[in-house]
Amino acid sequence: MSTDLKKWLSERKIEEVECIVPDMSGVARGKVLPTQKFLRGLEAKSLAIPEAIFCLTVTGGYPEETDAFLDPAEKDVVMVPDPETIRVVPWYEEPTAQIICDCYHFSGEEVSTSPRGVLKRVLKAFEERGMKPVIAPELEFYLVAKNTDPDNPLEPPIGRSGRPERASNAFGIDAINEFDPLIEDLYDYCEAMDIDADTMSHESGPAQLEMNFNHGEPLELADQSFLFKRTLRETALKHGVYGTFMAKPMGNHPGSAMHIHQSLVDIDSGKNLFADDDGENSKMFLNYIGGLQRYLPAAMPLLAPNLNSYRRLQPWSDAPINMHWSLDNRTVGLRQPNGPASARRIENRIPGADANPYLAVAASLACGLLGIIEEIDPTSPIEGSGYDRAHSLPRHIHEALAKFQRCKPLKELLGEEFSAAVLAVKEAEWDAYQTVISAWEREHLLLNV
Repeated sequence: MSTDLKKWLSERKIEEVECIVPDMSGVARGKVLPTQKFLRGLEAKSLAIPEAIFCLTVTGGYPEETDAFLDPAEKDVVMVPDPETIRVVPWYEEPTAQIICDCYHFSGEEVSTSPRGVLKRVLKAFEERGMKPVIAPELEFYLVAKNTDPDNPLEPPIGRSGRPERASNAFGIDAINEFDPLIEDLYDYCEAMDIDADTMSHESGPAQLEMNFNHGEPLELADQSFLFKRTLRETALKHGVYGTFMAKPMGNHPGSAMHIHQSLVDIDSGKNLFADDDGENSKMFLNYIGGLQRYLPAAMPLLAPNLNSYRRLQPWSDAPINMHWSLDNRTVGLRQPNGPASARRIENRIPGADANPYLAVAASLACGLLGIIEEIDPTSPIEGSGYDRAHSLPRHIHEALAKFQRCKPLKELLGEEFSAAVLAVKEAEWDAYQTVISAWEREHLLLNV
């Protein structure tokens, strides 16, 4: 395969190669190498990187307690590029490629804390049972004016009209055309990188957009979602604005989600396992929903991984607050879209756009699989608004971590070492946040208490 990569790089006159891996927060980490050095490292299996990068907090630090999941010697691991993921990076002047890597110990064992590896393990569990998941992500994001002072609230950017959006423009055609030059470049970049971006629409917030991806294989679409986030941010910077996937960037506007449509097909026949021979919901489909209902609340550190994530999950805010399910109902956590039996699927509306795509997909699939294994029956689908029911999802990261800590079946499926790393990293982030005093506290407490 190294010969094929060498030919690919030569044909495109690539001068540098970015070897990248997603860390726990979904940040691209890795190394940039001249092409010839990359090829030598590929042949010698010597593309090394510290294992500890998978335990970085979003603030760039490390948890104090790492013995349960990290060698105390802080050893290197080997980056093994996946040839299927190589792409030209279209925003550089010099011909540059990027390639996503898996990471292995020098003994040959895959690194247990790698998010991409976690998703691969979950997919293998489906494969061992003769099933193959199919997913379709939907990623929401905001375009915002450049903001160099984190104490200042974010503002909508100026569009072609010379004015920022101030009101809701859900599905507005003229509203999305305000940013037409940026969107054209975004689609061009996606096409150059083989990112299967499909439909874009304007969401409810000012300059809030959504990109839908065509359905396909989970690992490939997690790769594409990971690369799309980077691509959107780079495209926005080219046009003098920021692109953000924060779950709740502006207090008075809806948050941004990463909805994940998912179904299962039989590996041998290709039949959609979520519909029976009569075209009705199959028992497997119902058990899958039952698993999502039981286990997704415990998986919240992977679906809503940041303190800001829980600001999005509020009533009447285009985000779910509980685990009810229903047919074609956007107020619940689990929505069954209308469609033929061949397209029977469930949409998980809980993950935030700030989630690591590999971990959000892995967690969602793992919860559904546990429902199948344990034959969990779901509740009855509801009628009416999910906001009329109780708020049963965790309200903050500490509550979510407590549920995750107690959920042995989910931790075993995702991996014990990885699960220990999640708990340590998120606790360290919470401790860092506790040292920050907010503007709200200064405003209301400084002279009043």
